[in-house]
Amino acid sequence: MGENTMNIDELTDTAKTLVAGGKGLLAMDESNPTCNKRFAALEIPQTPEYRRAWRELIITTPQLGSCISGAILYDETIRDRLRDGTPFVKAITDAGIIPGIKVDAGTRELAGHPGERITEGLDNLRDRLVKYAQMGARFAKWRAVIIMGEQLPSAGCLEANAHALARYAALCQEAGLVPVVEPEVLMEGAHTLEQCGVVTERVLRRVFDQLCMQRVALEGMILKPNMVLPGLACPQQEVAEEVADATVRCLLRVVPAAVPGIAFLSGGQPEELASARLNAMNVRFKGRLPWEVTFSFSRAIQQSALDLWQGQATNVVVAQQVLLHRARCNRTAHLGEYRTEGGLEVPMAEDGDRVV
Repeated sequence: MGENTMNIDELTDTAKTLVAGGKGLLAMDESNPTCNKRFAALEIPQTPEYRRAWRELIITTPQLGSCISGAILYDETIRDRLRDGTPFVKAITDAGIIPGIKVDAGTRELAGHPGERITEGLDNLRDRLVKYAQMGARFAKWRAVIIMGEQLPSAGCLEANAHALARYAALCQEAGLVPVVEPEVLMEGAHTLEQCGVVTERVLRRVFDQLCMQRVALEGMILKPNMVLPGLACPQQEVAEEVADATVRCLLRVVPAAVPGIAFLSGGQPEELASARLNAMNVRFKGRLPWEVTFSFSRAIQQSALDLWQGQATNVVVAQQVLLHRARCNRTAHLGEYRTEGGLEVPMAEDGDRVV
């Protein structure tokens, strides 16, 4: 307990830095199978060198640090190097971005609960966290997956995943790493906005109950939840303002004010819609929320750039420009300044001028 207490100030400072200044997190922590699947769809070779080249493209994007506070890496990525031999962690840190690491081992079927998932990876996690901290990581991420359906999620599934998230978070803080706690209610299904709100509230109540039982310092963590959204197959798709109201209403009920920030996952939302929904929250509730409300997006920042890159060195610069555009759009959404004109996004530069 004493060692953990000594780390609290440093953990709190890191957590606050990760969500401050309009910046957010870039989740570039896809597992190799997931990355390979995205490459295959674009006929990019699924090799370590192409994965390294793609990740180098991301972290060497000029001015990325003006929008991104932290980058969540995968085990392969945190050990990798730029083509010139510079360790990825050094390149990220030199760009003014804090390195983080995904530490869960993915999801598997939860025994006794057909159709539900549990996240694995607690075995040997304490030792792995120490090694990642030695490599330069300052925060970590663990994702739990909650599936909505008829009579799902079950109480047993919620309890198992909440307990695993809390144990992970406690181990992170022991190792001096800020835990990013990610309970994701999936978008798949025909559920309504209201139904998603009810389930998301249930999930977050269980998660914070377990975090408190495991003595996690809430000041030294970040919550990475889903937005409250209608299912992809639901015929009624509410506008961004209605999503913002439903999401914030849910969070105000269950997320303690001690938590420095909420960094939403994109969960497969279209890029512009994810930005618009985040922006609506920061416009409608500006100055009225106890925590920062920002982003921790993966596909909603990377996908357009990946589509343009196509694995070709000649496409690197244009892909980086598109990546920076998406990062800037989400920075402005965090600030409540994102907008479109004539159907086109108008992000703002670091000095507040329009980017043309």
